Amino acid sequence: MPFFSQSVQHIRSSEIRDLMKLATRPDIISFAGGMPNNDLFPVAEVDDIILNMDPEIKKVAFQYGPTPGYPPLLETLKQYLKTKGLPVDTHHLMITTGSLQAINILAMEFIDPGDLVLTENPSFIGGIAVFKAFQAHIKGVPLQHDGIDLKALEEILETEQPKLLYIIPNFHNPAGIIYSKEKRVKLLELLKDKNILLLEDDAYNELYFSEAAHELTQPVMSMNQYNIPMVYTGSFSKILGPGFRLGWMLAPPDIYEKAQIIKQGIDACSPNFTQVIANAFMQKGYLEPYLNKIRKEYAKRKQLMQNALETYMPEEVTWTEPEGGFYFWLTLPQYMNATDILKDSVKKGAVFVTGKTFDPEAKHNNYIRLAFSNMNINDIDKGIQIISNAIKKNMLAYS
Repeated sequence: MPFFSQSVQHIRSSEIRDLMKLATRPDIISFAGGMPNNDLFPVAEVDDIILNMDPEIKKVAFQYGPTPGYPPLLETLKQYLKTKGLPVDTHHLMITTGSLQAINILAMEFIDPGDLVLTENPSFIGGIAVFKAFQAHIKGVPLQHDGIDLKALEEILETEQPKLLYIIPNFHNPAGIIYSKEKRVKLLELLKDKNILLLEDDAYNELYFSEAAHELTQPVMSMNQYNIPMVYTGSFSKILGPGFRLGWMLAPPDIYEKAQIIKQGIDACSPNFTQVIANAFMQKGYLEPYLNKIRKEYAKRKQLMQNALETYMPEEVTWTEPEGGFYFWLTLPQYMNATDILKDSVKKGAVFVTGKTFDPEAKHNNYIRLAFSNMNINDIDKGIQIISNAIKKNMLAYS
């Protein structure tokens, strides 16, 4: 048998993989899946688009498309991103097969084995996996309630030269927090003249629960007055459907040119069929009414979970109530191990994701991620009670 590549040898199985398989069992209440709710997908609108689509456009949808993306969608998306203050006139836009492909492309473009990559701690497991596959040395920078710990970041930058900093400023996965405007500004000031690529992952931008939260969602790239090398990624996965497999990357011309060549070698083009549908969805004015609908539904689920946590959790467990997105991030006492709690919780019928999964160095495991987005609203209270009881049981074991 041929030897595996160096990059594949750096891929490791999660210790909770087998437990997470239980999440699909009908008798298990799952807080594990960070995904939209199946019952909220815009099925009727998409049916209308397909049934009434011009036959010539349907033929285009079945065909290969340009590597950068379906031109009408690129134009529609540019206008959409322009409303967020993003520099679509000076940067180039590319459609990717999910925003995770954009991260893969950038990793291939910039990371050599041993390069230092900074992420928040905790961080998106998909991003961590990509950087590990390219044999980066990953270092996590702690998150605070209002964004990345700038003092900790500054201390790293005093002695080391990272190649890339990866951030999720809006309704963070898994931490659920949103960066304050002050922290966004100071982050850019800190990175000025540091020659570090800043990668802004903004998949949850539209999923705010109040106008106050909406005002905070201004992309960091739109505030970049220092010409810091920067790439912005977004996704249709949370605002239309993950099955469309559509994301996007907004990048400076020099980064874009090589990214386009890399993408061409990966898949030639993202699905043309779903690009045609996504473009029609936006052009027909379906997007904003749909977003208003799902914001209300996810806010309802968030509030039900907040109420249950306040009711059942011991006072030693803390969290920041999210202002948007899909997640609660629970902090347990340092002596506790979330994997032990998970095992007890699964026996009683509820599953979640442990904190070590989101730690770039896989060390700290006194955290729990709870996703409320894909939940049956009638299961939230019962599931939180099960997890709370498992936590209390483990606390007693240490007393």
